[in-house]
Amino acid sequence: MKILIIGSGGREHAIGLKLSQSPRKPELIFAPGNPGMENLGKCFSIPADNLAALLDLAQAEKIDLTLVGPEVPLVNGIVDLFREKGLVIFGPTKAAAQLEGSKAFSKDFMARHQIPTAAFKNFNSLDLALKYLHEVGAPIVIKASGLAAGKGAIVCPTMPEAIEALESMLGPKAIFGSAGSEVVIEEFMEGEEASIFALTDGKDFVLLPSAQDHKRIGDGDTGPNTGGMGAYSPAPIMTEEQLNFISEKIVAPTLKGMAEEGYPYTGILFVGVMVTVNGPKVVEYNCRLGDPETQVVLPVMENDLLDLILASLPGSKSSLPKNSIQKNPAHKFAAVVVIASEGYPGAYFSGIPIHGLELLEKAPLCHAIHAGTKNVGNQLVTAGGRVLGMVGEGPDLKSAIDAAYSGIPHLKIAGMQFRKDIGKKGLAAMATKTSSPATPT
Repeated sequence: MKILIIGSGGREHAIGLKLSQSPRKPELIFAPGNPGMENLGKCFSIPADNLAALLDLAQAEKIDLTLVGPEVPLVNGIVDLFREKGLVIFGPTKAAAQLEGSKAFSKDFMARHQIPTAAFKNFNSLDLALKYLHEVGAPIVIKASGLAAGKGAIVCPTMPEAIEALESMLGPKAIFGSAGSEVVIEEFMEGEEASIFALTDGKDFVLLPSAQDHKRIGDGDTGPNTGGMGAYSPAPIMTEEQLNFISEKIVAPTLKGMAEEGYPYTGILFVGVMVTVNGPKVVEYNCRLGDPETQVVLPVMENDLLDLILASLPGSKSSLPKNSIQKNPAHKFAAVVVIASEGYPGAYFSGIPIHGLELLEKAPLCHAIHAGTKNVGNQLVTAGGRVLGMVGEGPDLKSAIDAAYSGIPHLKIAGMQFRKDIGKKGLAAMATKTSSPATPT
């Protein structure tokens, strides 16, 4: 079986690594890929947003199955395009991907289907948005409705910060471009966030292991938001009761509602939830696996990812498992620490030499996932804000965290930065056994 994986980041490298372990032994093709993926299969330098060229590649290479890592091609309709040409592809259609492509759409959808989320109101006028802001006050959350590379949600503790956020989206110097032409002003929710992934055929679904991401650049959740500086799985904050609640009150109604409205949802449904005193509430939907969560969710799964994907495809003769995902008995926990370029998430330099990856054999419980790297001649260099993910696995969370950090001393990248507290919340939750409040019925 020939599988095309679209994307060039850590998520796609992690997906390729997991699929390479399948007993089916698929042949992997990547577009555009990165140096880490070159060790798993063949890479073609076609950008993930060039749908026409990707279609040509899939047809020329006689691809049996296409998997899409990033959200942009999904929101732009790659699933519709491939299916129109008779190609098998895993993911939601353009209409279904609106759940991520438009936060305004997704919030209105949740309101229509009584899915628990924060109170909100949508605006495309700065004057009206500012008027409403003065009515509700701070703290508040301001979100660009469109795709903003994971940086369009701004938590504003004070009114001046909220006003600045609104002006940055709807004002004359709109920094998010068309993504911020409509905004969501949302109630600030107290609690801890967790990432939930449902793999679905549009009706039935199975929950993958939960995870917690670390969005902010600095230790102690300080500084600006990033695409994600680290993660661990499973998330101790998520109890069995809460996962049942999320399945019954969030995931199932979402799939039912999407089908009723005429755009059944297939593929991966990523639900970011806030665990509040009133139970889990939806922060946002995404239409694909998370990054860096993928790097830790897939290693703790014993299941063959390819079997799950094939069971979810239209017309499949097999079905998704009724029982929960099987955990890897040897590695029940995984953690990833993201190595980022100096200056990230602001302006940063690329082309910085990367040394030391060959020394990871001295840290056998840690492996590197490539995110923003490229080869220049015989030298591996940085090519993005998030450069590498150092992944550790272990029988418990602390062992997994220690393993992830064990590889970092071997790396030599001028100006590299990383958080020193990945997993601290998870360890605290496990130590106190008070990971979450009771879930409402």
